[in-house]
Amino acid sequence: MTVSTSPVPIWPVARIPLPTVEGYAITPGEALVRTDMESGAARVRRRFTQTPAKVAVRWNLRPLTYAIFEAWFKFEAMEGAQWFEIELLSGIGLAPHQARFTKAYQARLSSGNLWEVSAELELRNRPMLTRDALGVLVESDFDALAASIDSLEILIHQKLPTERW
Repeated sequence: MTVSTSPVPIWPVARIPLPTVEGYAITPGEALVRTDMESGAARVRRRFTQTPAKVAVRWNLRPLTYAIFEAWFKFEAMEGAQWFEIELLSGIGLAPHQARFTKAYQARLSSGNLWEVSAELELRNRPMLTRDALGVLVESDFDALAASIDSLEILIHQKLPTERW
């Protein structure tokens, strides 16, 4: 296994799996400042245009994989100080994110011989739909578009793999 030499380490998905969906939760950063008024409606203004989000993650790791995780956290993630790239779920599906640990992870031995590792990651510049894509999706016939996407997914993942060319 080679150690990353790039400025931003890449999550070693070949050795450590991506987080499970169990317990996965995204909390967007707060970009607004709210001032309650003595009378009338509160004043709200946008303070930031880009705010980091936090995501709760969990892994179920075998002992050797947990040993790799511990070492990767210490040496590559610099015990949480270093940003790294990892594929995570978001509204647009599985996409690369820049992340770092907000604090040390927690690990506990669970049933059998698995380590349940939980952590919180800070995400910057979460990938999402562009303004133009949002406009197309809002103004289009969404049901027809969704049906087309479903048909395409069935074709690619179910029919094409079984058909011979």
